[in-house]
Amino acid sequence: MAGFRPYAPLNVPKPFGETIWIVDGPEIRMDYGPASIPFPTRMTLVRLGDGRLWVHSPVAPDAALFDAIDGLSEVAWLVAPNSLHYWFVADWQQRYPRAKTAAVPGLAQKAKRGFRIDAVLDGAGAPWPREEIGTVLVPGTAVTEAVFFHRASRTAILTDLIENFEPQRIVNPVYRWLVRLSGAAHPDGKAPIDLRLTFWPKRRAVRAAVAAILAWPCERVVMAHGLPYASDGAAELRRALRWAR
Repeated sequence: MAGFRPYAPLNVPKPFGETIWIVDGPEIRMDYGPASIPFPTRMTLVRLGDGRLWVHSPVAPDAALFDAIDGLSEVAWLVAPNSLHYWFVADWQQRYPRAKTAAVPGLAQKAKRGFRIDAVLDGAGAPWPREEIGTVLVPGTAVTEAVFFHRASRTAILTDLIENFEPQRIVNPVYRWLVRLSGAAHPDGKAPIDLRLTFWPKRRAVRAAVAAILAWPCERVVMAHGLPYASDGAAELRRALRWAR
């Protein structure tokens, strides 16, 4: 049984601004102790200045989705943006062998499924033009996440540092209660409390990273789980990241 009512249509690129698309993918389940927790998935596509595509947090492979992406342009980059969102990169590398892959530090050692890493997002810069996509690394003890800013559409692209589940889309009432308890429920969606606590030992570096993110002139925010923000992006970032300021 599905855990969420999906953001249909799935596996279809949907415009989210100038030269940026979101793709809502199939629901997955993540092991959490003895339990298996459902999550909706989402990836983000950006058309770079050279016309090629930058793919953030690739979702499960799908033939129709691959065809749709091929209709947009050539894939230049595959991005594994944090220590959890990497599983399907290997499938996308098989489909797009000429694409390069960027990943957060330490993922090569932590990943439970191997894949090729061509560039490490260490915070010192990015392997694509900074004037197109800005990058800030938020270091954590359990999860390290790279956060991006697509300047043309003024969109901040996050993964788990903001989760914004709409309660009415959660099928199971127990899980709905747990999501609200964690602090990841719309309209005050943010990283769940267990994830937030893991950043505490590195709070000074996290605070500096969040300050850099909040300096972006953001209009929109997209994340991997839950309702994205199509407007008031800067205000939503300040609200959702207040725990780290």
